[in-house]
Amino acid sequence: MGEVKPYYLTFVIYFILLLENLIIILMKKRLVIFASGSGTNTENIIKYFKKSNLGEVVLVLSNKKDAKVLEKSRKHNIKAVHFNREELFSERGVVKTIQESQPDLIILAGFLWKFPELILKKYPNKVINIHPALLPKYGGKGMYGTYVHEAIIANKEPETGITIHYVNENYDEGAVIFQEKTSLSAQETPKTVAEKVHALEYEHFPKVIEQLLMAQETK
Repeated sequence: MGEVKPYYLTFVIYFILLLENLIIILMKKRLVIFASGSGTNTENIIKYFKKSNLGEVVLVLSNKKDAKVLEKSRKHNIKAVHFNREELFSERGVVKTIQESQPDLIILAGFLWKFPELILKKYPNKVINIHPALLPKYGGKGMYGTYVHEAIIANKEPETGITIHYVNENYDEGAVIFQEKTSLSAQETPKTVAEKVHALEYEHFPKVIEQLLMAQETK
């Protein structure tokens, strides 16, 4: 056999690396996020999975046209879409946009509207939410953000935390996936409680999502 040309070996190595990268991309789990606000949790999740071969955020949706989460997502070259209430509950609206993205998991990260049964039925056990309290306490309609923290302080709770849970047809009543606590002092304000809760969210939410994706792979 003749000597293998160096340029041929270079081409083969390049092709193998390209194929490996393609396989990684195709095997990545696809994440869709719904959010209504500034997008701090969303951006944290985006950054976390940019370093992972397991999953990636492919779509971010918001019910607020001027929500900062849309701008932040686009800066990371992620498709970001605004929708209205009619589109959320229509077969030809948000559902179609989600289906085009083929999600493995749908994440509610500060999404303030009740999630439609239409989507829940199409993606059973694939929609999760994070709540800024230890459910079942301080859950339900109208209990979000500062309202939760103010209620916790008013009741002089010694602790609070986060709950990550599956979403069902009722506010904050889906099966609990994960909870983490933080202690509170008598001097807390809604601002300081929010800071403690946000720290838990940033630390644990991406990791729990990762664990759920890993569990999907073993099924």
